Amino acid sequence: MKVMNLVNAINNALDIKLAEDKNVIVYGEDVGKEGGVFRVTEGLQKKYGKERVFDSPLAESAIVGTAVGMAIAGLRPVVEMQFSGFVYPAFNQIISHAARFRNRTRGRYTTPIVIRMPYGGGINALEHHSESMEALFGHIPGVKVVIPSTPHDAKGLLISAIESDDTVIYMEPKRIYRAIKQEVPEEKFSIPLGKAKILQKGDDLTIVTYGALVREVQKAAVMAKKQGITVEIIDLRTIYPIDRETIRESVRKTGRIMTVAESPRSFSVASEITQIVIEEAFLYLEAPPRRVAGFDTIVPLPKGEYHYLITPEKILYEILNLVNY
Repeated sequence: MKVMNLVNAINNALDIKLAEDKNVIVYGEDVGKEGGVFRVTEGLQKKYGKERVFDSPLAESAIVGTAVGMAIAGLRPVVEMQFSGFVYPAFNQIISHAARFRNRTRGRYTTPIVIRMPYGGGINALEHHSESMEALFGHIPGVKVVIPSTPHDAKGLLISAIESDDTVIYMEPKRIYRAIKQEVPEEKFSIPLGKAKILQKGDDLTIVTYGALVREVQKAAVMAKKQGITVEIIDLRTIYPIDRETIRESVRKTGRIMTVAESPRSFSVASEITQIVIEEAFLYLEAPPRRVAGFDTIVPLPKGEYHYLITPEKILYEILNLVNY
């Protein structure tokens, strides 16, 4: 076991797959020589050479478009969007080609691409640097969406993503890149995509969350316990495919559901979770499902970002409202 943060764990997963599979290649803006803007790929070009880890032009559509061609030809490209807010020029390639090629060719060709991107707020960044658009990707048939919350999960989920024959959007909560350290096995291991994790058992309500918000929910749960409330916390880990069973069984036990996510409230992952609960656990509910989410607005610039982000105190306030409904 080795102590790693999120950056170390992702780098380690890439290292393992580059060594194991000659068809894996890594590229993106500043990914090669500099190791990426957050240094996630640092050292990989030196170890594996410029043919397998290299810099691309500043052209997101070209990055994903070339990845589609490479994947069809038998490679397994892992490409990086420098920030998630820069991915929009590549949407045409993702929706029109990467997500559809298996269906278009009736299974003759697949597009095993991983599209990595730092996402979310909390670092006082500029416009287009703090978006949380996981719901946009979750709505695209043919694409999987993964968001890790710990170094351990980041490594295991990325290895599974690289080995998947589908295109995987791998979203990295950049505010916790170096905020969390834990022991992670140095050898290869994988975590199945589509399976959530129950982080903490509880009886009074279920909270479903993911990414950087897991830590905020855990802090709120500690505060709630001091008031005699026990919270069951589910880390979703994979946005799509979503783990309906784990959510359903938890709510059938607790009778209450809250979703905590940084993305805008309307038409969100939280909305989908609420609908799952209504369809599959409605008769067990003791209170209406509740969403704690970002505002339906652009993430504010640094001076106003604090007012947008979700704090443990805000989560606790909603926990009390839900329990006392």
